[in-house]
Amino acid sequence: MVEITFEKGSTITRHSHPHEQIGCLIKGRLQFELGDEKADLGTGDSWVVPGNTEHAATALEDSLVVEVFSPVREEYK
Repeated sequence: MVEITFEKGSTITRHSHPHEQIGCLIKGRLQFELGDEKADLGTGDSWVVPGNTEHAATALEDSLVVEVFSPVREEYK
């Protein structure tokens, strides 16, 4: 489980990884891309990213996210 703070305008470039990812937007707004779909997310919204699925995000305002990865990502240990 990780907590991530995004400043308005920051981006996570399109990428994929073998881990399943579940996230919740604690505060703020994000534009979230999953595969070919885009969605504007607000406080309280959540998402699931299946393993090996391309995704990206842009912070539309200062934001706080909590995410869980399965299996555990070695770089987060």
